[in-house]
Amino acid sequence: MNIDLSGKKALVGASTSGIGKAIAKQLAASGATVTLMSRSLEKLESVKQSLSTENSQQHQLLQVDFTDYAAFKSIITSYFEKNSVDILVNNTQGPPPGTALQKEVEDYQQAFDLLFKTVVLTTELALAAMKEKEWGRVINVASVSVKEPLSYLVLSNSIRAAVVTWAKSLATEAGAFGITVNSILTGYFNTERITSLNAKKAKEQGVSEEEILKQMEASVPVKRIGDPAEYGYLVAFLASDHAAYITGTQIPIDGGSLSSL
Repeated sequence: MNIDLSGKKALVGASTSGIGKAIAKQLAASGATVTLMSRSLEKLESVKQSLSTENSQQHQLLQVDFTDYAAFKSIITSYFEKNSVDILVNNTQGPPPGTALQKEVEDYQQAFDLLFKTVVLTTELALAAMKEKEWGRVINVASVSVKEPLSYLVLSNSIRAAVVTWAKSLATEAGAFGITVNSILTGYFNTERITSLNAKKAKEQGVSEEEILKQMEASVPVKRIGDPAEYGYLVAFLASDHAAYITGTQIPIDGGSLSSL
């Protein structure tokens, strides 16, 4: 099976590191023209230089700060006034870790702006052209914690669950236009985010980060954490014509970690 995204345009959030970067690289390798979206202009330029251009793609970059919703709204609205995309990958950095007893109402509002409002706004803007073309792919980077909450990630648990249920609702309406909407439930991957969370847990538990990583790997049935490149392969498939009959789903990519069905 050949994944050919030639002629398709993709917008990928938080694409200068970790999972977002891996997604952008795989979409570009599959022939898509990619617009990278993140906060650091220096990192955006660096990743752009690493993307495949074998099919003469003209990759772009968009500097945004997902934590500043007002500014984000202005930038992303201006972008879609001049551009359209076929493939939208909704991805942002995660909110600060913490438990339910450690967080206040303001924390949830900030997480809502970061994880939900940016996703809904970007998708609404992208859908207009997708509906005209009668073809589109909306792929949300979510988390396994929407099914099995992680106590130390209460903000992510709560708001990503809202994204997933919103996406399911959207999929029932968008399907008539040839647009699929899917959410990926992310498990443990070798990213800067995991390294940061492990460092925090190691400090709290008084053990080494290596020990925390070993515990994490032992909890995964395949006995390792994921390579971000593996995530990119799944997104490229969902973005292709081969996945045209897959929509409204929540697909775990977690090495079998979820206990629930």
